[in-house]
Amino acid sequence: MSKFIVTTMATVMLAGSTMLASAQERVVNVYNWSDYIDSSILEDFTKETGIKVVYDVFDSNEILETKLLAGGSGYDVVVPTATFLQRQIAAGVFQKLDKSKLPNLTNMWDVIMDRTAKYDPGNEYAIDYMWGTTGIGYNVDKMKEILGSDEKPNWDVIFKPELAAKFKDCGIHVLDSPTDVMPSALAYLGLNPDSHEAADLEKAAELLASVRPNIRKFHSSEYINALANGDICLAVGFSGDVFQARDRAAEAKAGVTVDYAIPSQGAQMWFDMLAIPADAPHVAEAHEFLNYMMKPEVVAKASNYVFYANGNKASQQFLDKAVLEDTAIYPTDAVMQKLFTVTPFEAKQQRVLTRLWTKVVTGQ
Repeated sequence: MSKFIVTTMATVMLAGSTMLASAQERVVNVYNWSDYIDSSILEDFTKETGIKVVYDVFDSNEILETKLLAGGSGYDVVVPTATFLQRQIAAGVFQKLDKSKLPNLTNMWDVIMDRTAKYDPGNEYAIDYMWGTTGIGYNVDKMKEILGSDEKPNWDVIFKPELAAKFKDCGIHVLDSPTDVMPSALAYLGLNPDSHEAADLEKAAELLASVRPNIRKFHSSEYINALANGDICLAVGFSGDVFQARDRAAEAKAGVTVDYAIPSQGAQMWFDMLAIPADAPHVAEAHEFLNYMMKPEVVAKASNYVFYANGNKASQQFLDKAVLEDTAIYPTDAVMQKLFTVTPFEAKQQRVLTRLWTKVVTGQ
């Protein structure tokens, strides 16, 4: 009988120690955009902290938002774009950051934090990971041939009908995204790019309708390969996507040179943010991950990999010159003054925007 009791106690103690070991295995579950980090950063984080990173990827804000709003995603760190972050905060899907656990916040860039505070007052729920602009990707040789100049283009090549018509045959693609294109049209018209007024949106839609015959396609990713392959010569797109096209064209060595321009009339800034879901299972590990990503040399490594600007001022000493000195990635102070941000539309305003955009895209 006593032998049975000893054996049973030993079994219980062994099970308990196994559970303890399991509990001590620290994990952080990260959900980020596809191809958006140097994988060695994750490996180095595990080496330094002992925290295992389970890393999944998505390719649209809508996919991320659906998971967050459903609850129980199991993720500890996610990377929404700021406009989505704002309405997700309102929906209660994120928890406030414990800034006492984020000493590396001192490395962040006040200029970027001021702008992201528009979406997250006081920067209480998120920190910036990367940021960029929405502008013009173009074929350098075709641009020079048509304009007769080496100067970078501005919004005239898209929004001035007689000029856009000159690029019709070589091909123009535009993002299929009203929240990215309509503000640019508003800025071109000298109106508030963040206007939600129906009358202003009507004017932007009229401008787009006037150039619609010159636009070959509205699509939010095909322009990358189309630019790189020389299938089109002009695109309204995201800075990082155009840099991808530029690199692919250079690697292909097929005589296509791609570049990116931030239009002089102003361009929209976007921000991808690091945030912790309200129901994150590993909150302490999530804070350690965020603090690690704010190390200057760490986020610089990420920027050097993806060719995007980041919101960490201290990181700039560790950036490759090809990144830091490229004014398409890190604009001059003068250009920064002309960059604007936009806020989400309420449901009624969104319906107006969607209706106008559908008319533009269908050409009806």
